[in-house]
Amino acid sequence: MHVKPGSRKGPLVEDAAADDPGSLTVYMQQRAVDGQANAALVELLAKHFGVSKSRVEIIRGHTSRIKLVSVELAS
Repeated sequence: MHVKPGSRKGPLVEDAAADDPGSLTVYMQQRAVDGQANAALVELLAKHFGVSKSRVEIIRGHTSRIKLVSVELAS
């Protein structure tokens, strides 16, 4: 997943290019300062997938724009 903080285009979740299926690009207005972008990412993905924020977890990439995120979908 690619995260683009400080974007005027956001908040928006897009499917990535066809060469990387299952990957997302997330545009958000929050800046990467004091964890604001990570908190906003969790909130945005929870809303996008229709789950609670507690079901979204950043696994790797807390300080990077490229992140690995786990979303536990309701069964």
